[in-house]
Amino acid sequence: MQRTDIANPAYFHKVVDCQYACPAHTPVPEYIRLIAQRRYGDAYMVNWVSNVFPGILGRTCDRPCEPACRRGRVEESNANKPEPVAICRLKRVAADMKEDVRARMPAIEPRNGKRIACIGAGPASLTVARDLAPLGYEVTVFDEGTQAGGFMRTQIPHFRLPESVIDEETGYILDLGVEFRGGERIDSMKALMAQDWDAIFVGCGAPRGRDLDLPGRQEAAASIHIGIDWLASVSFGHITRIGERVIVLGGGNTAMDCCRSARRLGGSDVKVIVRSGFEEMKASPWEKEDAQHEGIPIINFHVPKAFVHENGRLVGMRFEIVRAQYDAQGRRSLVPTGEPEAFFECDDVLVAVGQENAFPWIERDCGIHFDKSGLPVLDKRSFQSTVPNVFFGGDAAFGPKNIIEAVAHGHEAAVSIDRLLNGEPIEVRPAPMTNLMSQKMGIHEWSYDNDITNDLRYKVPWAKAEKALASIRVEVELGFDAATAFKEAERCLNCDVQTVFTEVACIECDACVDICPMDCISFTANGEEAELRQRLKAPALNLAQDLYVSGGLKTGRVMVKDEDVCLHCGLCAERCPTGAWDMQKFLIEMTHAGPQARDAHVAPRQGVAA
Repeated sequence: MQRTDIANPAYFHKVVDCQYACPAHTPVPEYIRLIAQRRYGDAYMVNWVSNVFPGILGRTCDRPCEPACRRGRVEESNANKPEPVAICRLKRVAADMKEDVRARMPAIEPRNGKRIACIGAGPASLTVARDLAPLGYEVTVFDEGTQAGGFMRTQIPHFRLPESVIDEETGYILDLGVEFRGGERIDSMKALMAQDWDAIFVGCGAPRGRDLDLPGRQEAAASIHIGIDWLASVSFGHITRIGERVIVLGGGNTAMDCCRSARRLGGSDVKVIVRSGFEEMKASPWEKEDAQHEGIPIINFHVPKAFVHENGRLVGMRFEIVRAQYDAQGRRSLVPTGEPEAFFECDDVLVAVGQENAFPWIERDCGIHFDKSGLPVLDKRSFQSTVPNVFFGGDAAFGPKNIIEAVAHGHEAAVSIDRLLNGEPIEVRPAPMTNLMSQKMGIHEWSYDNDITNDLRYKVPWAKAEKALASIRVEVELGFDAATAFKEAERCLNCDVQTVFTEVACIECDACVDICPMDCISFTANGEEAELRQRLKAPALNLAQDLYVSGGLKTGRVMVKDEDVCLHCGLCAERCPTGAWDMQKFLIEMTHAGPQARDAHVAPRQGVAA
């Protein structure tokens, strides 16, 4: 194997699993350390630069960072079911406990004469506005709703996300000089293009919920509701009651929001019924757990066949019972079990079987091309459409995802718009800024707390059930208090503080090998990667994690470190008699729109390490 190039920004970024997995690449360990120091405002601003909506995401994020968390891989000896650090809920701590941060928002540069239209006031459009407005662009956000937030406001129930949090965090963006034109629906892309906008960003989401065309659908239509439309009506107060017996169809997060909302609006017998197996449901595991915690059963392997009605009044649904069958390639199909059809009584049905894009307002002869599935044809990195100054992001780009994906799209689209309007090629994507900074504070002392705690994940307290289920507006999760937040923050392994090896200082005493609690380090003859992984002190079986390989040492051997289960505890550096090992904090700053993302600044930023 070749010597590892740790100056490559991608190398140590990939080692910080949580940050690498986050679509917006939020520096997770950095803000968790700040929370442990009770520097909540600083922690909030670290988040705000990356993910824009810390308070919203601290309650609702799909948490791609948590399955990647190293803590879950190294705790097998401490817990039967190892759990990651509560990264998402610590983000909420920063939002809830911060001081007033309005004075820390970016200064606004003088107007540069360029006008940007953002369609939809959801997370993607608001991220574009946040990135471009401070640079002097005149950004106007259009939305058919009268308040900013998009589907964050209309589809996430208030018991999960209070309106006050949405108001606060959308307000930070609108206060940057962004013009919000609420209650103004865009009905024609051609008409918008004729208004001489320098760039147009489409972030209108995936606004249409899928329906089920089954027998009885039309006759019983009054009691059958499309999930996302029903949630919006609940959010605006247009719907305040539902029948006692409710069936929710679908296995995604929208279905979980529907069933929990129905439970609070009078549904005493609410059940979720899905085609797939429980483990195959698209809903996040914690969303399923929350629904079950509130007494809502999830019935799987039932395929809906008909809405049963009596003279137009819905009385129940019929389902075919199926099982999963796999072919030689592992592909799954659902086959009938042969059991009699199941019948469930109900008063209302909420259909939450998926969402799809709908662009009836974009004329098909305006120059924007769409693929056969109805999605715009885009460059997947720049988000540029076939009309050079029209960009898409969020659910409108590649179909329904989640808030943090939409934020990531918005950042990338803002870079593209800024480069386009400065006459630079948008296919060039500037590299991030990276730094390595030693954490040495003494011979064997570090600037961070490297004492690994064995504490298991702390539970977020909930409001009492009788109170939470009595109102759609009572927030269920109460959040960590300061003491619990500190203890949970201490579970973080500081994966951004890297073990950096200097081979010229190494005397090959193997002291680091002896003291490593995870058997990560080996001194051995070099070889091909597949073979080398098998003969380390502990075989390195996770191919998704790189090996850190030194250059040749005095004996001809190389140092090989498996990055997979390293605790970043610093014991190797403390034990090393020559200082060949050091603990250095890796900080990556993703490139956002602005002068640093333009060509004059690209070359110095590539692969910077100090």
